[in-house]
Amino acid sequence: MWGRKKAKPEAPPETPQPLKEAVREARIEAAEKSGVVVDLRDADLARLELLNDALDPVFKEIPARVDLFDRGISRGDTPRLWVDVIAHVEMGRDKRQYRFVQDTRYGRAVLAESYEIRDVVQAVTRYVARRLVERERALADDSSRQQAMSDAIGQREKRQRFFRGLRNFIFGLIVGVGALFVLAMYYTANR
Repeated sequence: MWGRKKAKPEAPPETPQPLKEAVREARIEAAEKSGVVVDLRDADLARLELLNDALDPVFKEIPARVDLFDRGISRGDTPRLWVDVIAHVEMGRDKRQYRFVQDTRYGRAVLAESYEIRDVVQAVTRYVARRLVERERALADDSSRQQAMSDAIGQREKRQRFFRGLRNFIFGLIVGVGALFVLAMYYTANR
């Protein structure tokens, strides 16, 4: 009793915990996949940056007073090279194909798809040219509308002046006839 040590109870043998092991393996798998996803995203960004550099000469030709285009790369879950507010380039599902798309009121429209930067640069150049022509037409329509409106306003002001003068003439005529009538009545009464 006094000098004897008690034997430590032996720990029961650990039973395998399959769920715990499966969760650990799933975490390892997710970490490996996220590493792959990060690598793919970095590859997408690198490809979009190459395209962005290839588009520099096109965007340098755009006049400084035109503020339609706001080019830049967004680094989200799906990296995109934005050309303007409604059009952008993203990588296709195979991560090698460029997709130039435009958001419309009816959904997304694919304007061009290609594996070659050169083809996408040509598609973006055509898109930019079309947008510039649309802008010129809109500004021309605005100036012709403004001219038509100013002509209409001028015609309306001329009509208003004419009728205002006619009204003043008729009012003066009525006042004059009334004054003559009053004078005639006064002279007949005093005679």
